[in-house]
Amino acid sequence: MTDTMETITWADFAKVELRVGTVIEVQDFPEARKPAYIILVDFGPEIGLKKSSAQITALYQKEDLVGRQVIGVVNFPTKQIGPHRSECLITGFADADGAVVLAMPERPVANGSKLF
Repeated sequence: MTDTMETITWADFAKVELRVGTVIEVQDFPEARKPAYIILVDFGPEIGLKKSSAQITALYQKEDLVGRQVIGVVNFPTKQIGPHRSECLITGFADADGAVVLAMPERPVANGSKLF
């Protein structure tokens, strides 16, 4: 661990609702400052459908995303991004070129399953 990394408690981590969901719709987001999609994700019956703005256009085509499971933070407050309201944060990692690689389960799990 580096000196700049803040240590959190298990209670802090437990507050973050990292859930799995299936992408059901992807739209272009031409008003975004950086290339992005508006993604609609089904997080299961308890959480429901949530929209997110995601800057993942460098590595993913719209049609390739539909049906994929992703991991999202579902308990952030809604954030206004241009004309859209982002209701969750889809997670990923930057590759060597700065493009976002989505965090996804390695095999299918039930929508709404919590990461722990």
